[in-house]
Amino acid sequence: MTARFDKGWNPKAPPLQGRGFGWGLSVEQLRWLHKRAAELRRNPTEPEIRLWRHLSNSQLAGHKFRRQSVIGRFIADFVCPQKALIVEVDGDTHYAMKDRLRDDELAHHGFRVIRVGNHEVMTNMDGVLQHILLALTATSDRWHKPHPNPSPEGEGLEAVEAQKLLGISLEGSVG
Repeated sequence: MTARFDKGWNPKAPPLQGRGFGWGLSVEQLRWLHKRAAELRRNPTEPEIRLWRHLSNSQLAGHKFRRQSVIGRFIADFVCPQKALIVEVDGDTHYAMKDRLRDDELAHHGFRVIRVGNHEVMTNMDGVLQHILLALTATSDRWHKPHPNPSPEGEGLEAVEAQKLLGISLEGSVG
């Protein structure tokens, strides 16, 4: 049996990664970042656990969040993809200049970063959630809902909704 090879893949070429953002990382760098993000998801800090309880399952005004998500060469604590909003939970050791450079690079790629401290998460969760919600409402969506390219079968939609969305008529169709 012969092995399958992707003849279009060149190990010296930069990979298409970052969901098409073109961050220019090697396959090894990406593999390491994803492995590290998985470790961080398995071993979150107490403030991250507490904040995730409020952000998971679209609990904050219906906004979907991911945790410990790889974005370029960084791992974001929490990211709302629809709004391109990153929420970072900062600990006691805080390097303002390093954070500023990171935030600037992410902003260059269309992401907004807000930071909350461990102490605020532990003592003022309502205030933290209000701060995040204000940032979400002040940020426009990156794409329109529903998805601009729905499946032709209208998966997940009622037939009438699919017809309206796609601008088609299924009368007289076989199926």
